[in-house]
Amino acid sequence: MAMVIPQFVLRELQYIADSPDPVKRTRGKRGLDILQRIQKQVSCGVTITDKDFPDIKEVDGKLLALAKVLNAKVVTNDSNLNKIAELQGVSVLNLNQLATAMRPAILPGEVMNILILKEGKEQGQGIGYLEDGTMVVIDNAKRHMGRNVDVAVTSVLQTASGRMIFSKLKEEVKGEVYHQAAN
Repeated sequence: MAMVIPQFVLRELQYIADSPDPVKRTRGKRGLDILQRIQKQVSCGVTITDKDFPDIKEVDGKLLALAKVLNAKVVTNDSNLNKIAELQGVSVLNLNQLATAMRPAILPGEVMNILILKEGKEQGQGIGYLEDGTMVVIDNAKRHMGRNVDVAVTSVLQTASGRMIFSKLKEEVKGEVYHQAAN
């Protein structure tokens, strides 16, 4: 697979990386770092193109115009760009959808070990996270904050902003059979 990175995208990333806003600056630097890592991948040929569309002001519009000219797919995690590209007939590889598809399935009944980092919204709840950032809500776990505990998954909820896992402390589950989640 060959990847084409337009010079106008690099300029925008540099502009964001130089922003006085620390959040924007961090995002811009991360974007540049990721592109640099992709470029070093032996299996992925990366080309930087100077092709530009001076009559189009927005970077998203330029990107879609370039994709049409090259008959290429746009790779993005921007849901609005994704929608506009699809409306204009440009193929898209959505990184968020790809990441979601690659997450391991978590099913009710699985047991996992979670570090309780903070209290939840409901009384007594504890909150922890999987490596992929998925939030795990654990009933009656507030008292275990700062410690790892074994939990049994009770349900999984997919939301617009990601997946949430609800669970109970394994020690509080009586007479139910659970199996160990593969890590």
